[in-house]
Amino acid sequence: MPSESRRRRAARRAKPGDGHELQRYRWWQPFSRSLMHARLVGPDGRVETWSVDVRHGGDENGVVRARLYRDGVNQATSKLPAAFPVPGGVIEVATSGYGLKRAHYIGDDGIERQLSPDAASAEGRRARLHRKAPGLSRAIGGASIVVLAISLVLGVPQLAEQITSIPPIADAVGTFESPFHLPPWANISLIVAALVASTERALRLRYNWLLDGGLYGED
Repeated sequence: MPSESRRRRAARRAKPGDGHELQRYRWWQPFSRSLMHARLVGPDGRVETWSVDVRHGGDENGVVRARLYRDGVNQATSKLPAAFPVPGGVIEVATSGYGLKRAHYIGDDGIERQLSPDAASAEGRRARLHRKAPGLSRAIGGASIVVLAISLVLGVPQLAEQITSIPPIADAVGTFESPFHLPPWANISLIVAALVASTERALRLRYNWLLDGGLYGED
């Protein structure tokens, strides 16, 4: 969970919304858009649907933002990571290089829960697979971890060898010889497999700084 100071900084980035309506999720947006929902009780006791919409390609300036909606009406917009005050708590949103890594509601009592993905979204379809075929879902999740672990074990030493072969670095710290030397096609396959595995984990909002933000990712 982010620290209170980070949460306050994120909350200060939030700007008032302009009241536009939330657009329906389209079939061609599975890897360019994330849409998450939370049903919360408002001050008047009425249940409200709060939604967070993230377009991963960014806006016209290339800035990725989270937009907050209440019952389909825009209430606030923020650069990421974002923290939106909502009834009874705060909604936190953060992304990695592969999609969402956090979209959670944290109540004033400290209890935390992940928002529910829109049924039409890629996250929603991945969640539906988990409900209908939990065994297959766990196997896919396990395979993603194995792929990322292998990519780190085989990729990091090769990357270290390339970096330490740069003359100024070699003069300062010496050179490192990797125990692994894969052919180009194997390294390309490794990168592609790691990208697919991290994307699969992002669809479940799973994130580990080493596995998902390490060799091929970004925090």
